[in-house]
Amino acid sequence: MTESTSGTTSTNGTTGFDVETYISNYAGFTRLKRMGFIAGQSTHLKADVLRSAIDEVKKTTNTVLYIELIAMAGDLPGCVRDDAWVESEDKKATQRLEKLENDLSQHKTSLVKESIRMGHNDLGDFHSARGDFATALKCYVRTRDYCTTSKHIITMCLNVIRVSIHMGNFTHVANYIAKAESTDASGSDPILTAQLKVAGGLAQLESKKYKLAARKFLETNPELGSSFNEVLSPQDVAVYGGLCALASFDRAELKSKVIESPTFRTFLELYPQVREAVNDFYHSRYSTCLASLHKLRPDLSLDLHLHDHASQLYEDIRSRALVQYFSPFVTVDMRLMASAFGATVEALEKELAGLITSKQIHARIDSQNKVLHARHADQRTSTFAAAIQMGDDYMRDMTALLLRINLMRADFVVKGSSDSGYGPSKSSRQEARAAAMSRSVDVDAVDGL
Repeated sequence: MTESTSGTTSTNGTTGFDVETYISNYAGFTRLKRMGFIAGQSTHLKADVLRSAIDEVKKTTNTVLYIELIAMAGDLPGCVRDDAWVESEDKKATQRLEKLENDLSQHKTSLVKESIRMGHNDLGDFHSARGDFATALKCYVRTRDYCTTSKHIITMCLNVIRVSIHMGNFTHVANYIAKAESTDASGSDPILTAQLKVAGGLAQLESKKYKLAARKFLETNPELGSSFNEVLSPQDVAVYGGLCALASFDRAELKSKVIESPTFRTFLELYPQVREAVNDFYHSRYSTCLASLHKLRPDLSLDLHLHDHASQLYEDIRSRALVQYFSPFVTVDMRLMASAFGATVEALEKELAGLITSKQIHARIDSQNKVLHARHADQRTSTFAAAIQMGDDYMRDMTALLLRINLMRADFVVKGSSDSGYGPSKSSRQEARAAAMSRSVDVDAVDGL
């Protein structure tokens, strides 16, 4: 996501979204996939973006994606299917595949592990470039048995993570992140660590675990740079991390992990709108914060990974703002609160009712006077209940202590186990009672066993 100074775009065709600058942040399949996604979301940008995407895909060997983009273009001028190019690329790919498979067979005959590993990697790269990620995944996974160093394992894990993200298989992503992090070399390379954090954050985001996603993005090292632009850009880290933090962090976490974080501040500088929204939220300027986020909403609808989560994130951010706004007060005039949040009193009342029902706000609504009253616990009743409980605990402890003293004075020991294995059994208690009566021990104390 890139900063836009002239406005935003939407599916209705509002201009201002700088596609060229936005797409320049990405490389490989992600670049083309995002262009296709934008074309599918924005009717205004569709023609220009599709023409650019079709021109770029013809520089690759991915004929499958080319055919998809041509089908999406329909009868757009200048978007005519080039059957000759498709046939030529498919023929070259067939020849290339035969050569790679023959080379792998020879490597297996020679039994050289490194050669076999490289052969599987080459096949994986070939299928990945062709857009066949399922076959590429199988090839990359097969290198696992031929990895002899930690670096080999990390390479295998990164390859699997990359194609799994393209496939949308985030279970694989999480598994291979854990495997890569368990290797000895993972902690010594800050760029590798940053890549794994970003991939982990994206996996948590897709699972709608926004707080965990925020933590992953916030822990990303700025040295990430463009090293992972086949998946995400540094601007995406700022947007994803900032929004997830707003939706899930409390004020203390927002201050320590976002605003005062020297590492994440570097990412936020790449996307000033999110930085300002975070600062406005922390300083209780909720109307300004929500207005800034509202301006970003059309851009977020064009994001490949965030568009499905934007509505939920915005709802969570607004709910958290309402809770935080009300927290210091005993009573709040809902008219003033509605003005602060840019809503009608009726709409705000429905929102507050939902938050009260979900126990996010402990309050009552006075619908007639339009006042929100905080619901506080009855301190008097709580104090009496605590005092009674304390007295009961004291009596129980003293009874047990008196029993122990009396038994020690009588030089009496009870041996035996209960049916449950803990404490004296029923028969032992009966024996203790009889013995206590014969030795003038406090019988009532024995009954407390």
